[in-house]
Amino acid sequence: MAQVHTIGKHQTQIDTIGTQTHIRYWSTDVVTFDPLWVTLNTGGHFTVTTKLRMNQASNQFQLGYKVYQRNHQWYVDIPGGSTVKMDSNKLTFNRRYRSSES
Repeated sequence: MAQVHTIGKHQTQIDTIGTQTHIRYWSTDVVTFDPLWVTLNTGGHFTVTTKLRMNQASNQFQLGYKVYQRNHQWYVDIPGGSTVKMDSNKLTFNRRYRSSES
């Protein structure tokens, strides 16, 4: 079983530009965050490893969300206790508990 405390290294790159941090898996920034916002982006790849990288980023950078799958549908528990169904490739939420899908 893969570890979830820090981000895996295979085909993964972490870059910080100004206040924004990007976690890129293959050619997709699967997680982008700054002090106010978090964006999760599957790039259309709803894979086990994409979800794993998202959860590893949350744990490593203490972003407070959790991505999981139930009945072939992805969900995100965001800080503050809300659960959001990930209906599209991207989900952006305010680190202070609001969400919006794009």
